[in-house]
Amino acid sequence: MNEKRLYSIILGPHTTEKSVGLSDKNRQVAFRVARDATKPELAQAIEKLFSAKVESVRIVNVKGKKKQFKQMPGQRSNWKKAYVRLAEGHDINLANFQD
Repeated sequence: MNEKRLYSIILGPHTTEKSVGLSDKNRQVAFRVARDATKPELAQAIEKLFSAKVESVRIVNVKGKKKQFKQMPGQRSNWKKAYVRLAEGHDINLANFQD
């Protein structure tokens, strides 16, 4: 896989109360990823960009919420989220991550 693709797969960290709890308890980190990303691509991108060994990857397709924009009905964009479980002894510091 080329370098450009690796950098375009991961859109940014997804930090919520749930994802912070997962990182503390299960060595999992949540990322917002490209909609066409696959599990092997994500594992390879994480290992290359963060120098961390990936144990497993789970992908979730998140459907956009239906919203009312003034008088017009609308819908937010669908997006994809990945939960990455890291191997024992590996960690990712998301404080320095740039979108």
